[in-house]
Amino acid sequence: MHIARTLPELREFLGRYSRPAFVPTMGNLHEGHLALVQQAKPLGDVTVASIFVNRLQFLPHEDFDTYPRTWDGDCEKLRSVGCDLLFAPDEKTLYPEPQTCKVHPDPALADILEGHFRPGFFVGVCTVVMKLFGCVQPRFAMFGKKDYQQLMTIRHMVRQFALPIEIVGSETRRAEDGLALSSRNGYLSEAERAEAVQLSKALRAMADAVRSGERDLAAIEARAMRSLEERGWKPDYMVLRRRADLQAPAAGEPLVALAAARLGKTRLIDNLEIDA
Repeated sequence: MHIARTLPELREFLGRYSRPAFVPTMGNLHEGHLALVQQAKPLGDVTVASIFVNRLQFLPHEDFDTYPRTWDGDCEKLRSVGCDLLFAPDEKTLYPEPQTCKVHPDPALADILEGHFRPGFFVGVCTVVMKLFGCVQPRFAMFGKKDYQQLMTIRHMVRQFALPIEIVGSETRRAEDGLALSSRNGYLSEAERAEAVQLSKALRAMADAVRSGERDLAAIEARAMRSLEERGWKPDYMVLRRRADLQAPAAGEPLVALAAARLGKTRLIDNLEIDA
C-alpha cells in the first residue's frame, strides 16, 4: 500500500488510473470501514482510502482533540484488505488557508435530525468531502448506511453539482449482539457497551410496530424515546421518516427509523430501513 501525504504525491500515484474507488474516513478503523474497502475493490481500477480528522465537522464542545488516532493499526488493517493507496494529509495540506468557501447543503435535508442537534455539521462534512473528491477525483465513493443522513446529504450534493461520481452505500456492519460498529464505541465502558445494544433493539421495536400495522407513528416514536429514557439514556431523537428525503412520511411510503442518543458521555447513532 502506497501512502501519500501531499497533493503532488497523490496526483503522481493516481495519474496512471482513470477509475478510482474511494473510501474517505477519519481513521480509528473498524470492520465497517474495511468492508467499504472490500466493496470498492472490484468497482474501480485503484482503491483509495483517506484518513483525515476533519475539524470543520466538530462543534466547539465536541471531541476533535480527543478523537482516537490509531495510525499504525489503521495502516495494518487497510493493507490486510488490499487497499492500494492511503491519502493521509495534515491540516495544512488540505486547508492551506482558512476554508472560507464552504458547501452548504440543502437545509431541508441537512438542518434536521443530526443537523438540528449538531448545527453546521453537514456543512463541515460536505466541504471536506467535496475537497477530497477534488483531490482524488474518484469514479466511485463508498459510504456506510450507519450514517444514513450523511449518505443522503452527500448523494444530494453530488447530484446537484453534477459530479461524475457514483455514491455507493454499504449496509451497516454490526457486532454479534446488534450494536452498529462505530469508532465512538471505544468510548463506552464495559457496562455501557453491554447496555448499548438497547439502541438497536429500540429501532427494531419501532420497525416491528410498523410492520404489525400500527399507524400512529408519533406514538411509536414516543414509546421508543421512553424505552431508552427509562434505562438512563438521553435520546436526541427516535423518529420514523420516509427514505426518500427524511421528511414526515405519508401512508404507504418506504420508511427508515433513525435514532441518536447519549449513553453516559458517548453519543451513538443508528438507523433501520423498514421493509413493508
